[in-house]
Amino acid sequence: MLPEEPSDDVALLLARTRAPGAGQVATWDVSPDPAQVAATRQAATEQLTAWGLDETAFVTELVVSELVTNAIRYGAAPIQLRLIRDQTLICEVSDGSSTSPHLRRAHQDDEGGRGLLLVAQLTQRWGSRQTTRGKTIWCEQPLTPLF
Repeated sequence: MLPEEPSDDVALLLARTRAPGAGQVATWDVSPDPAQVAATRQAATEQLTAWGLDETAFVTELVVSELVTNAIRYGAAPIQLRLIRDQTLICEVSDGSSTSPHLRRAHQDDEGGRGLLLVAQLTQRWGSRQTTRGKTIWCEQPLTPLF
């Protein structure tokens, strides 16, 4: 479709042609209180059990815990967790801050700073996108565990 030597930049537009059904998406609003992390993690685990994805619970609990904690600590209200069961399990945490996250290498004696590194190591892919109300951090993991 392109000439041998394009005279300008080339862009590819990719669009999803089908949306997941209502039974494939679970969404929770999260209060910006650190005490809510455990309850949110438990709600996600219960949803995985309802979907028959118990084998993904361990990794998903860690991912939810890290992303929700980061949203509470560094983001802004409103905070929302969304799980999408499609060809992969997608975990999204949205918050009202437009500040982009970044991986950092924590020093051995640091008490924190390893959350996104854990997410990156435990999932297939992760990233962030800006929204009209802030940002969303997302990650994908296979429906069957890697280990």
